[in-house]
Amino acid sequence: MNGEGISARLIALLQGLALPVALVALWEAMGRADMLPAGILPAPSAILATWREWAFGSGGFGLNPYSGTWLDTVLFSARRVAQGFLVAVAVGVPMGILIGWSRLAARGIDPLIQGLRPIPITAWLPFSIALFGIRDMGAIFLIGLGAFYPIVVNSTHGARDVGRNLVRAAQMMGASQRDLVIRVVLPNALPSIFTGMRIGLGVAWTAVIVAEIVAVKSGLGYVLWDAYYVGRMDVVLADMVSIGLAGFLSDRLMLLVAHRVLHWQVLSR
Repeated sequence: MNGEGISARLIALLQGLALPVALVALWEAMGRADMLPAGILPAPSAILATWREWAFGSGGFGLNPYSGTWLDTVLFSARRVAQGFLVAVAVGVPMGILIGWSRLAARGIDPLIQGLRPIPITAWLPFSIALFGIRDMGAIFLIGLGAFYPIVVNSTHGARDVGRNLVRAAQMMGASQRDLVIRVVLPNALPSIFTGMRIGLGVAWTAVIVAEIVAVKSGLGYVLWDAYYVGRMDVVLADMVSIGLAGFLSDRLMLLVAHRVLHWQVLSR
């Protein structure tokens, strides 16, 4: 990468950080001036100190139930997100391709999906607990369900948008239906599929918090609710920052995979 490209990326990074840094600085100044209720909205420096204790267990902050448990807590949630998300991808992508490519499947399956899609994840909580109990499987079910809908809808859209000229050309060359799906439909649908996967991954992080608040007894969602219950808003806010950071990093990872897989699309622009 040349110097101009590096400079442009650095400028873009600084522009993206300017507003968040300014807001955090204002928040810190107002907290130090006692303009904010410390028990509800602690200053960023207090949240950072709490996170340090939560992560490294340095002691002295009265965080006995949480001290040194941050990494395990994040890993619990990340594992559930990964499991539920992979289930959603394994089911949602093939189903979306099928619905987008087959009129029969579109008539038979799509109305059911569109009817279930508006039901929020929170409405599935009682069913999940009744079916799986207070266990990981209930959380994985809710995460997979939440991530499934954007994945299947975007996969359907991608399959339907395949150029008919490409399909006709492949048919003229003797391609079977299987070859059409694998070699023509799927590659052309990949940009939409990755869009759905990015949205689904974001929904998965939302769903894991909902599930862990009620359906399991570990993870970021559990700590979030437990800390609120005992009045530790500094832990609550540190938890919220951790959720945002985990979601951001997983989205960056998804983008990296998409750029590797869709390198042909980047080169064609």
